[in-house]
Amino acid sequence: MEFTKPLPAYLVTRYHGWKATTYAENHAWYRRLATEGQRPRAMVISCCDSRVHVTSIFGADQGEFFIHRNIANLVPAYEPDGNHHGTSAAVEYAVTALKVAHVIVLGHSNCGGVQGCLDMCQGRAPELEEKSSFVGRWMDILKPGYEAVKDSPDMPRALEHEAVRVSLRNLMTFPFVQRAVEAGELSLHGLWTDIAEGGLHHLDAKSSGFVEV
Repeated sequence: MEFTKPLPAYLVTRYHGWKATTYAENHAWYRRLATEGQRPRAMVISCCDSRVHVTSIFGADQGEFFIHRNIANLVPAYEPDGNHHGTSAAVEYAVTALKVAHVIVLGHSNCGGVQGCLDMCQGRAPELEEKSSFVGRWMDILKPGYEAVKDSPDMPRALEHEAVRVSLRNLMTFPFVQRAVEAGELSLHGLWTDIAEGGLHHLDAKSSGFVEV
């Protein structure tokens, strides 16, 4: 492919540093992961935002988490229409093939995707309303959540929290997720992290509010 380019030099340098240190010190573990396959206990659905680093937050090693990232950590409702569904495919694989015990939806502060949805709902982002906008059509998943929090004094944070709730509700529309939850084989969790403060909050089942961990 003539349009591809070599890796930037700084990434090449970092790779060689990793191979000479972290990999060299743990090569037996990496080979075991390769030959025995992955057995993650949890799936984490988080945002693409480069500031959200799931493995660092939980001090996780390779093989611990099955991680799926997308704009604003959203899960669409179950829709078996024969089209391409990357997030739904990841959920299906995690639950039915890997049989993870937990699915965690992790939202975060200052989320650009959520802000885009807020702007769109308030008429400030006509470009996202265009049918050709992939981001806009993806954020349509969150649009119903805007109505639930539109009177909140802190709209961005309220909608970030609502994105987690919407995704959890949508997860339960997948028949295989519902079956696993009802059988006690799978638990769903909602989290939100404050990037600036390093805080972590979990969704409380009784109050439907977020409580600091």
